[in-house]
Amino acid sequence: MQQNELISATENFIKQHFASDSSGHDWWHIHRVRNMAVHLAENEGGDLFLIEMAALLHDLDDWKLGNGENSSRTKSWLEQISISKKDADKIEQIIEQVSFKGAGVETKTSSLEAQIVQDADRLDAIGAIGIARTFAYGGNKGRLLHHPDIEPQLHNSFEEYKKTTAPTINHFYEKLLLLKDRMNTKAAQKIAEKRHVFMENFLAQFFSEWDCKK
Repeated sequence: MQQNELISATENFIKQHFASDSSGHDWWHIHRVRNMAVHLAENEGGDLFLIEMAALLHDLDDWKLGNGENSSRTKSWLEQISISKKDADKIEQIIEQVSFKGAGVETKTSSLEAQIVQDADRLDAIGAIGIARTFAYGGNKGRLLHHPDIEPQLHNSFEEYKKTTAPTINHFYEKLLLLKDRMNTKAAQKIAEKRHVFMENFLAQFFSEWDCKK
């Protein structure tokens, strides 16, 4: 298959796989990440084929969605569509470097393509859509909205981060408000600034209402 055919086949596969997700990791999240990654690449460069493929597949083996850590649906799909081993290895490497793993954990990228896909995924975690997705995920996992006596934690390991069951509001302090300063590309940094301010304003309003001040 040609590159455009590989992308189209992968898009159709992912659409079906994530059609009924209710955790904020549905097809439309992946669609936005893919489109944002393409937008960033227009400004920053990079191999667009690898970027689109990694963006489309980045959540297929995500631990948050209950996927087994000892199996790789991504690898199986790439083998199924007979993509070259060289490109498959690059795509898998990009995906491995996308995820946030805790406030105290460095998430280094080894290529421009990985920087772009990581930035695109993180941009979808902040701003208005990021807020909506955060509460969708918290509800999906049965988490409290907020508890004044449960303090946010800055996790120092991926294992510690994965085990958290903290209220949804804590997630802003444990991850979302940290993302602005972790963007790799200039194009993403510019977008993140405005989305970060939107979240700060939302939290100010939230706590005013929580304390019955507004």
